[in-house]
Amino acid sequence: MQDGTSGEPNAGLASDLPAGIGNPARRALAAAGYDRLQKLTLLDERELLALHGVGPKAVAVLRQELAAKGLAFAEPGRDRGRR
Repeated sequence: MQDGTSGEPNAGLASDLPAGIGNPARRALAAAGYDRLQKLTLLDERELLALHGVGPKAVAVLRQELAAKGLAFAEPGRDRGRR
């Protein structure tokens, strides 16, 4: 069991991903390192859908939750400075 003491900002904070995305999507996102809504703004919808376990329903729920917080997924094809 992890205790959340990795030294990262937000370490120890529970995931703020909405419950409506389902457990397979939650596990897929966690395995890829996406445990916070803010981190999802680095991905576009196509990248999310490429994760095994994340389907259109989960993306729709996440899109709605991001919008409620004034956030959005990245634009497709846009260079986001990742290497």
